Amino acid sequence: MTSKISLAHGRDYLAIPGPSVIPDAVLQAMHRPSPNIYAGELVEMMPALTEDLRRVAGTRHDVAIYIANGHGAWEGALSNVIAPGETILAPASGRFTHGWAEMARAIGAEVELIDFGTSSPWDFDRIAEALKADTDHRIKGVLAVHVDTSSSIRNDIPALRDLLDELGHPALLMADCIASLGCDRFEMDAWGVDVMVAACQKGLMVPAGVSFVFFNDKAKAKRALMPRVSGYWDWQPRAEPDWFYQYFGGTAPTHHIYGLRAALDMIHTEGLEHVWARHERLAEAVWAACETWAEGGALHLNVSDRAHRSRAVTALRLTEGRGTPLRNYTESNLGLTLGIGLGMVCEDSYFRLGHMGHLNGQMVMGMLGGVETAMAALNIPRGAGALEAAAAALADKD
Repeated sequence: MTSKISLAHGRDYLAIPGPSVIPDAVLQAMHRPSPNIYAGELVEMMPALTEDLRRVAGTRHDVAIYIANGHGAWEGALSNVIAPGETILAPASGRFTHGWAEMARAIGAEVELIDFGTSSPWDFDRIAEALKADTDHRIKGVLAVHVDTSSSIRNDIPALRDLLDELGHPALLMADCIASLGCDRFEMDAWGVDVMVAACQKGLMVPAGVSFVFFNDKAKAKRALMPRVSGYWDWQPRAEPDWFYQYFGGTAPTHHIYGLRAALDMIHTEGLEHVWARHERLAEAVWAACETWAEGGALHLNVSDRAHRSRAVTALRLTEGRGTPLRNYTESNLGLTLGIGLGMVCEDSYFRLGHMGHLNGQMVMGMLGGVETAMAALNIPRGAGALEAAAAALADKD
């Protein structure tokens, strides 16, 4: 009896929305003995590295680096500007605003959460109502998730800045760009963001473990009024260190720093505008395929309007709870790992396609081909011509 042939041998493709595919150049930069942490190239590279981080964020202001995941950056940001008993406003369009708000509660803040569900972007009329009602300016910060990785919604940060300015509300605009930095266009200073959090494992293409908090002068002034900030989370010595240890609150994440240096070199060699344009084009191919599949009635894009979709991740729903079986098929039979449904009412119905970071056209077509294969194997109804639609989106028509 002949056993079933597996097509999963070869190099696996991790197509989840972070950690993203790690470039060979980053892996090679990290594949080295531990360096001296007191003198030499590691110490000397930090001023240029932080400057290049600021370039990616679009800011001339400060950045603090934490040996932590994105949740650590959330806490680092909150701990420096939100005191116990102060209030934050959290407009939620997916799981991760809820998570950041829960962390705010854990450090003693009061939270006003406006929940827009998991398929809709912010409703600015409702946000305006909350801000107008805050006549004594109890709200000290607005937690604004740019791209929610669970829902794949991309929110309009500049419009939120405009609203705060129009109402004359002094709350800090605090943006979560963990899923969007280096993928979707983001310009901290031009957009009027006061605090921004990010992490290294998505658009920055480095293994998880390092995160960042960028902050401007308005946020620094609020930090100066805080009754206390814990020694570890205090961003001031990290942003303006007197010696190398202070960049990291202790021993440096040495190999992450080498990897990050290589990743930033790749980003700036390509050019940030080109990075954004590449993500835009690849996302359009993903959407073209998904919109075609959706004609069969079983698959639904979580975000119907392209204007509100992330260029880094696409959340999808299959009827009859078939999201998990589809993921299991692609991983077991094809070596393709897709993202789980996260924060949704029926998580088995959902799956996510990560298309962020070190990614090109043939990788996207391979991912889409894997999904098409799984849908065929599982007899999932779908519109015909999805791969052709993706190919047309990628084709150079100039």
